[in-house]
This record gives sequence, structure tokens and C-alpha cells, in this order.
Amino acid sequence: MGLDPNSSARTRMLRPGVRVAAAVSRFHEELTGAMLDSARRELVASGMRAEDLFAVWVPGSFELPLVARRLARRPDVDAVLCLGIVLQGETTHDRYVAQGALQGILSASLETDKPILFGVLTCQTLEQARERALPGERDKGREVARAAVQALAALDEAAALEPALGAIEKRGSVP
Repeated sequence: MGLDPNSSARTRMLRPGVRVAAAVSRFHEELTGAMLDSARRELVASGMRAEDLFAVWVPGSFELPLVARRLARRPDVDAVLCLGIVLQGETTHDRYVAQGALQGILSASLETDKPILFGVLTCQTLEQARERALPGERDKGREVARAAVQALAALDEAAALEPALGAIEKRGSVP
């Protein structure tokens, strides 16, 4: 997720009918569920209909990329939110889970040419996860949803430029 948490800007949906899917980890379900609820509120505040967000629950964060890719391949899905929590443990297992989720989500996003947003909290303690998962100043569900809206707006803007860029390339102005 690449959203400045200090930004209060809320981008409005640029086109009606945008649909967003969420792949949500059941590990720490009370917190990932709160992140999903927060994301839904933010998307609705940005102009999306509540029924245009649907969620698929997965066992844990490691399973997010596969399900996210499947959701992103659907023609009726514009973006996918991946919500999960990976806590540091006594071993280095958490690093492998978080890295696998990150790499898989990035790969799926590039493969499908759709925004698949990394909303996986990687915290040292459950308390840190609560601070970021529950509504409040550090609400990551809200941030991931805002990032999705802004990414979709940027993609719409880039698509609108494509005819103009093609004309410039034909004139030889772009190397």
C-alpha cells in the first residue's frame, strides 16, 4: 500500500459501477474483519455502493495472493484489497509468510494489470496490530481502501491519456 497516512485527501470514484473485492485472512479474524468494515465505510464515502464490495475469506495471509489473483481475473472486479495480519513470533516464520504474501500480491497485480493492495499488517505484537486494525488514527483498512480509490483514479487518468500518447509517438516526439 502506497498511501501517505498524513493525507486527508479523499478521491471520489471517477466512474460508476466500480467493484472491489477483498481477500481477507481468518487469522485474527476480529481484527481483519474490523479492517474490512473500515474499508467498506471508506469506499462508500468515496462514492461506491456498499454492495459493490464483496469479500472472500482465506485461512491466512500466505493464501491471500492466490485468491486475490483469482478475484482480479474476474472481469467485474476493478481492484482487490488483501487484508491480513502477520505477527512476529519466536521463530522467523513470520518473515517468510509476510514476504511470500508481499511477493505474491505484487506478482498477481502486475499479471492481472489491476490494483491488488497490500493491507497485511506485519506487527511485533497483537497490541500493535489492534492499534492499526481498529478504527482510529492508524486505521489501515481505511488507508488501503483510499489507496485503492486513488490507484483506480490514476489508472483511469492514464487510460484517458493513451490516445494522446499514441498520437505523440506517431509524430516522433517520444523516444
